[in-house]
Amino acid sequence: MLSSDDADWADTGRYAACRVIGDYSSHTCGAESFELIGCDKASLASLPRDGIYTLVYRTEHEPPYINAGSFRISEDGSLDSFRGGAPTERWQEVEGFFLTRTWNPSSSVSMRSSLVGCRAEGNRLYGCHATCRNGTLTYAGTFMAEKWEPRAGEAEASGLRLASESFVEQGEPVDIYVTQGHAYVVSIPRGEEPGGLSVFDVSDKAAPVLRKRISLPTDNYWNGVWAKGNALYVASADTGVVVFDISNPAEPRQVRSFPGTGPIDVHTVFVEGERLYGMSPGPQPKTLIFDIQEPTAPRLLGEYAEPGAADNPWVVGYPHDALAFEGRLYINHWSSGYVIVDVSDPENTKRLGSYAYPYATSHANAVGKFGERLIAFEGGENWGAHLRVLDVTEPARPKRIGGYELNENVSIHNMVLKGERLYIAHYQNGVRVLDVSVPENPKEVAYYNTYRETDPNRGESFYEGAIGMRVPGDGYLYVIDTSRGLLIFPEP
Repeated sequence: MLSSDDADWADTGRYAACRVIGDYSSHTCGAESFELIGCDKASLASLPRDGIYTLVYRTEHEPPYINAGSFRISEDGSLDSFRGGAPTERWQEVEGFFLTRTWNPSSSVSMRSSLVGCRAEGNRLYGCHATCRNGTLTYAGTFMAEKWEPRAGEAEASGLRLASESFVEQGEPVDIYVTQGHAYVVSIPRGEEPGGLSVFDVSDKAAPVLRKRISLPTDNYWNGVWAKGNALYVASADTGVVVFDISNPAEPRQVRSFPGTGPIDVHTVFVEGERLYGMSPGPQPKTLIFDIQEPTAPRLLGEYAEPGAADNPWVVGYPHDALAFEGRLYINHWSSGYVIVDVSDPENTKRLGSYAYPYATSHANAVGKFGERLIAFEGGENWGAHLRVLDVTEPARPKRIGGYELNENVSIHNMVLKGERLYIAHYQNGVRVLDVSVPENPKEVAYYNTYRETDPNRGESFYEGAIGMRVPGDGYLYVIDTSRGLLIFPEP
């Protein structure tokens, strides 16, 4: 049975009166590509010119689809950033706004993206966008951008105290696992800088010590990490699951990659008991199920593929993350929403139910027992993404019973449930801790605003700030911030 509810994003129509003009097959994506008839150009003079903006792109397709992004501007141009790099050109005259960037992802490909302002209201900018590939228009429509600001009335922290902060020196840190007195931090590439694995000795929480950095020349987009015993599992976008022997915790030794059947993208990993799950967006979207009775030698038992995902991945989506609990796998299957699968027999997996909603980007979840009920916490990753609380006691009929949301221009990311506390890595909104003893009514009991505009690389992406976390049961909360690195807090 398919359930549905309100979307993270509601389509209210085009954001602005401007339009993209010209021949789609031969396009510049420059300022001359936009028609501004009907725009309130005078209003643009009131737009704050110094700060970080997050934005939602809306296409002209029917139905439209959306994407999120960001840019950073300043009066003198010293803090400019757009599409992850410095703009090629910009102007912000009294009655105008234009921002463009050109880059070359390969020797044969030239990309250009542009934004043009149409009107401004307070801290919001409305306008048109266009992206070209080798002179051909590939993506166009309208957008809404909102200046990021700290939440009104909040201090740096409430209920959380920072014990230590450790910069991660390779790539962009995104996830963490803590075991045997060490924190294993994985990174994805940032610009020309490769990602990899950084190992911190955290026996002294106030003064972690970097023990090891590992980065492979052609395999370093490492987005997820988990461990069992003396085995560390790293989710690789190139080779599946990279297995390390951590019998010497400070000196991981690479064993091999699994499943070892060719290039495969595994985005996240999860371990429950003697099972390892690897969520793979491609080349065919599916979740891999491994036996890890011998932890450093995973053995493929089976897989689950959402019907239609191989033929129509754009609509059906892909497994982004998942959590296993008592014989069931709860998969965040992006545009398909939240999918519940019986994996008690990995060679004969069975879909039990799902929870879908319009414009879904189902991204992360947590599941636990509350009395006689089985409760799931689910969240997307896009403009307007927020927490949903679901009763999944009957997996064929999941029912929404509550929720939690902050400002729509900042997304949630990962979450961890410990007893009656839900910990959320909330990107630019930092760390949020919720009391979920009454699941229908989550109450925020602590927070820490990790995001500071002055930190390096801010304003380069919609997906930045507090991104990964673990609560391993040693009395501490471990958080990864995309700029600041490893942050450790005593549990509240």
